[in-house]
This record gives sequence, structure tokens and C-alpha cells, in this order.
Amino acid sequence: MKRLSIWLFLQLMVVAALGQHNLKGVVTGNGEPLPGASVVIESTFYGVSAKSDGSFEFRNLKKGDYLLKASFVGFETQKIPVKIPEERNITFQLEPVSIMTGEVLVSATRAKDKTPVAYTNITGEEIAGRNMGQDIPYLLQLTPSFVATSDAGAGVGYTNFRIRGTDLNRINVTVNGIPLNDAESHGTWFVDQPDLASSLKNVQIQRGVGTSTNGAAAFGATINLQTNTLNKDPYAEYKTAAGSFKTFKNTVSAGTGLIDGKFTLDARLSKVTSDGFIDRAFSDLKSFFVSGGYYSENTVLKANVFSGIETTYQSWNGVPSVRLNNDLEGMQRYEEHWLYSPQQTQEMINSNSRTYNLYTYENQVDQYQQDHYQLHFSHKFSPGINLNVSGFYIRGKGYYENYRYDRKLNKYQLPEITIGDETVNSTDLIDRKWLDNHFYGLTFSMNYHKRKSDFTVGGGWNTYDGDHYGNVIWAQFIGAAKPNHEWYSNKGLKKDFNLFAKYNYQLAEKLNLFADLQYRRIDYSIDGIDDDLRNITQEHEFNFFNPKLGVFYEPTENQSLYLSFATANREPNRSAYVDANPQGKQPVYETLYDWELGYEYKSAVFSGAVNFYYMNYKNQLVLTGEINDVGAPIMVNVDKSYRRGVELQTGIVITRNLQWLANATFSQNKIENFTEYVDNWDTWGQEIFNLGTTDIAFSPSAIANSQVIFEPVKNLNFAFISSYVGNQFIDNTSSDNRSLDAYFLNNLKVDYSFKTPLFNEVALHLMANNIFNEEYESNAWVYSYILGGERYKMDGYFPQAGRHFMVGVDLKF
Repeated sequence: MKRLSIWLFLQLMVVAALGQHNLKGVVTGNGEPLPGASVVIESTFYGVSAKSDGSFEFRNLKKGDYLLKASFVGFETQKIPVKIPEERNITFQLEPVSIMTGEVLVSATRAKDKTPVAYTNITGEEIAGRNMGQDIPYLLQLTPSFVATSDAGAGVGYTNFRIRGTDLNRINVTVNGIPLNDAESHGTWFVDQPDLASSLKNVQIQRGVGTSTNGAAAFGATINLQTNTLNKDPYAEYKTAAGSFKTFKNTVSAGTGLIDGKFTLDARLSKVTSDGFIDRAFSDLKSFFVSGGYYSENTVLKANVFSGIETTYQSWNGVPSVRLNNDLEGMQRYEEHWLYSPQQTQEMINSNSRTYNLYTYENQVDQYQQDHYQLHFSHKFSPGINLNVSGFYIRGKGYYENYRYDRKLNKYQLPEITIGDETVNSTDLIDRKWLDNHFYGLTFSMNYHKRKSDFTVGGGWNTYDGDHYGNVIWAQFIGAAKPNHEWYSNKGLKKDFNLFAKYNYQLAEKLNLFADLQYRRIDYSIDGIDDDLRNITQEHEFNFFNPKLGVFYEPTENQSLYLSFATANREPNRSAYVDANPQGKQPVYETLYDWELGYEYKSAVFSGAVNFYYMNYKNQLVLTGEINDVGAPIMVNVDKSYRRGVELQTGIVITRNLQWLANATFSQNKIENFTEYVDNWDTWGQEIFNLGTTDIAFSPSAIANSQVIFEPVKNLNFAFISSYVGNQFIDNTSSDNRSLDAYFLNNLKVDYSFKTPLFNEVALHLMANNIFNEEYESNAWVYSYILGGERYKMDGYFPQAGRHFMVGVDLKF
């Protein structure tokens, strides 16, 4: 019996081997091999890069019909149908494009096929398929290690995200290679550019330090957005969507196509509105995008102008946990401990536990306009050498308005007022805090590619000039103060220069070496007084060297292995400097040492990838509970902290009509020797607690995403989408009393498209979010204090919407 089993097993192995076939070929252009050309089998996970002689090979293909696609920058993409096993050798003869198309504009800051870093590419088609009004973070949330959150609870308005537990102001974001992060705060607010997703060609997310780029240092990831490139044919589109919470999205876009073989003009106009899930958390968002280009065989000159204006009602405070838990005694304590006024406490008690918003003043809004001007020039000197130069100017101006109760007049540089025999030293008032900034600069890159060598030198220079000031626009008692009384003003001036060189060398047929060296210099000064009337004048200077090294190995055509090490240095942001105690220890720059080890396997029906990472931080800035001289929390450098984990990705073609995509991240995120400081209201001092090794806040140990995609008939797609985020601590103490519970979400998306005599395409969309009505919170904040010898907390959690829907229609002319 044992021999029979072995014999049957060997027979099955022979049958399986006979059922697998190899397909070879070569990619040429202008009669020469095109090493590095991309060759993929459409509707599968299988893709390879051509070797130094232009050859490629696919292994272990099953019998059947396939469609191969070959592409290379500067050449027209070609598709060839093949039949296995009849066809075994294929020749692609790519034709040079008659004009440059602009893809090289972002090549200097992008990871390529053999770059040894962890990255994910998202196509414009994928983004468009998910874009029904939610902000960009929600369109990217199915990528590995990604967690999105929304202040208003439904993905419209102020949104945020973390990658590998790293917050957004530590993630580098660029648009066409131009920095999008605010130079002072390092943050990125996609709400400032509503519906930018409708003008995106593709997105690349590099996790970890990634490759050198322009702008803020990457301490968790790099996000590179590329706007639309050349569209040769004229087009017009109207897209509309509507759904829960009175959410509406309307987008109109059109393009001339190529005029006289050289000129194009594209334009988009968008409007998104929503009442939000949280009470009064409305959003009114408008934007436009205009792009004009000149294209020739070797030159591209392109101008982009895009702008957004957002008005959102503030929902930044969150819902106190006592309100979420219907804890009446805890809510009353907010009044007893002077955290809320009696009126605010009663409003909280009478509110809905999941949609409560502290703010009730009708114009408690944030309003900001940001205008972008980009000019790009690209020239190809030869098939292997091209130059890219871009200039940009970003203008931003806006405010957020606040109703303040019972504020001291001297805190606003207002004199006391005498009314009869009474002296008035406090008042209710309305203030506006303004940000008025200019950000401009240049980026450049020179790329050289020939057979075994791929070399890029690039960099950028930019200047940020930002004014911060505040006005009192109304007060119950204002005396002789002038209208729009200014009570504080300060200026931030920051100059940033960087120069990098990247070299990828094919040492052997299956082995590539990678080196990336960057020098970055920052000069930053602040001059003036802050809103608490402290003088915050200061100057800082930094010189950083950021080396990155790696190796990429392909043991077979469908397997790859890489190992890399990267260093990143990051200067403290504005708030770390402004909030620091003048008499205390000052913040210093942070350093990250990032190790990445990855493996990937691809076949026609299966893909699998695993990436191990170890991110070791020196002097990471975190909140410890320490306060400055006026009682405000400050960021403090901790000596040692780290993130380590594994990212898994898989894709399975179950049948031609059914496939499954999934990813998961498992990690540990720790601070060594953490010390917590807690305000003691009894002594007006702080209590110190040495907690040893603790978890880094907002760093879940498990994150997972799944998509089951079913296409029963052509152009009809069903996608069942699931996301899991594990428990998160909301401070760095590892306390279960200050944490976010794990949550598991399930969404259903349905898409159907067809053609009519009037429209080139009509696409219908349905998105059912959180279909099982999960109650969960995705973000929070907390403040701890001691009173009467007992420890209490004031906090704010951000509940997300339960079951809600969006439907949309796209009309393409």
C-alpha cells in the first residue's frame, strides 16, 4: 500500500509537470534589446523585466489563451495574444513614441522594478473605481500597514492616516515630485485639495524610509502622487455621486486631446458637500485643476494650476469616553472638575452618544484656500539620458474661528474695562487664528540609463514664508479696542536644500546593487509671539546625510529577494519648538535606521510577498505628559524606540471570474524606558511614573485587508472588502484604560458599465460601507490629571459612521 501511494504521488507529479509550460521571448526597440522592459500577462499577477539582452521568460504556465503586454518608457506599449502550448517564443518590436508623454517627470523619486524597498503602486483606474467623494486616505486604505481615520466620521472633510503606526506629519508626500507637506508642521491636509484624486494618473507608496525624495523626511512612508499625463484623444466626463449624510460629489472634466500633434489642454471642476456623521460636522469643498502642455519628440513643457477651498465645521474635539459609555456620573464630573461649563456639560448629557460635538457656535469653522502653480520641463537628450526641471509656487491662506467663553482680557492684550463701579477683566469673545503662507522652489533630476547602469542625480530647493496671527473679531466687552484686534503675530521662514544621487547597477544577470546618498540642509527661523503671548523667536540649522544601500536578487524569473538599509534624519516641526519649555531641555532632531528584507513570488494564478522590517529610532519625539511653562503639553525626545514587523501580501486567481487579494501586517512597536508625567492638581506639580518598555501610541499589532472580486459577466463587478485593525493605545503608557478597541469592517462595492450611442461609457457604482453596522472609533486623544489623590482623564474619541451608502454615475463622452 505504501509503494502504491508513492507511485501514485509520482504519477501526479509527472502529470502536473506535463501540464506546466514555459514561454520565452525578447523585447526590442529600434532594433536593439530593451533591458528592463516590463512584460506582464494581463488578468494575472505575473510580470517580469527583460534581461540585459532583452529576453524574458514565464515559467509554469497552464494550457490556455493569454494576452502579453510589453512596455518601456519612450516606446509605444504593445500587446500580443498567445496560445499555450502552441506558442513558445514571442518577439516584441516596440516602436518609439512620436512624442514624449511625461511619465519621466516623477521617475527620479519613484522606486522601480529592481529597487530594494517595500512599495505599492496604485493605478489611476483603481483610484477612479474607489473615488465616490471620500478623501485620498480612504482611497489608499487597502494598501499594506495603512489605517485611515475621519474627524467627521465618514471620510469627507478632515481625514488622516498612519502607515506602520507612523502619523501623517512623518510621512513624505509629493505631487509630481514637488513637496506637499507643510514645511513647518510637516503635515499634509488633503482636504485643502478636494477631489485631487480625480486628476491622478497613479500613486506610489513606499513604506519605511524609501528612496530619496524632496521635502520632509520619511519616517514611516513616502507617498508620490502623479497627476494626469498626456491624453492623446479628446474626452469629456461627468461624474456624480450621492449618499448618506447628504453627501454629494460632482465632477466635470474635459480635454482637447493632442492638437496639431503638440498641444493639449485638460481641465476639471469638482464640488463635494457632506453633513458628516458627527453633529454639525459639515464639509463644503470646491476645487479645480487645469493643465496645459507642449509635447515634441524629445521635449515636454507642461503647466499645472490647481486650487481648492474648503470650509469645514470643526469636529476636532471628539466624543468623551464618558459620553460614549453613557456614564452620567463621569459626564457630571466634567463640570465638577472645571473641564466643561455647566451649559456644555448639560449639552453633552442631552446629546447622542456617538455623534456628540462639543462645538455649537454656528460659525465654528475652518476655512482655507490653497493654490498650486507648477511648471515642468523634461528633455530627452538620447534614449538613455533625460533631464527634468520643475518650478512651483504654493499660496495658502485661511483661518479657523472659535467662540471662547469667559476669557481673560489680558490674555488677548486687551485692557480691563471699567463699567460704573465694576471692573471687567474677562469676556466671551470670537477669535480667528490665521495662517498666511508662501511656498516656492525648484526640483530637478538628470537620469542616465544604459544596459546594466541606472543612475540619477537630483534634488531641490524651496523656501517657506508663513505668517501666523490672530484677531478678535467680536467680544462681549471689548472697550476701545480696534475692529479685528490683533493679539499675536509671528513669522516662520524655512529654507530647505537637498541633493541626492541614486545608482542601480546590474552586477550579474540576477543580481542588482543599489546605492542612494542624500545631503539635506535646513535653515529655520521663527520670529514673534505666539497665541499665549510667549516670545518664540529662535533660529535652527541642520545638515543631514542620509545614506541608503540595498541588494536585489532574482533566483528565477518569477521570484525576487531584496535587502536594504536606510537612514533618515528629521528636524523637529514647528509645534515641537514653539511648545518647548524655554527653561527646559530643547527638542533635537530624530534619526531612523531602517532595515527591510523582502521576498516575492509570482505566477499566472498566484502571487505572494513577505517583507520584514526593523525601524530603529534615536531621539524619537513623543508625548510623555510633560508640560511647558504655561502648562501646554510638549514633545520630548526618547532615547530608544523601534518598530519591527512583517507585511504579507497575496493574490489568488480562483477562476477567470473570481479572485482574492489580501494583505496583513503583524508588528511590535515599543519605547524603551518610557517615563510618564501626570499633572497633579493638588500640588500644582507633576507626578513621575517610570513604566519601562511600553507600546508606541496608535500602533496596532495587527492590520489586515481583504478583497474578494467577482465578475459574473463582462463589465459587472462585485467586490467584498474587509478590513481589520487591532487594539491601539492612545498614549504611550500601554494602559488598557486609554486605548481603542479592535474593529472589523466589511464593505460591498458593485460596478457596472456599458456603452450607448450617446456615451462612450456609462458606469454605475454602488458602495455599501460598514454593512454589518460595526460601532468603532478610529482615533482619540487623552489628558490625565490627579485630583483629590485620584487619577482622572479628559479625552476625545472619534466614532465612525455605521452602515452608510453611496451611489454614483459616470458619463464619458
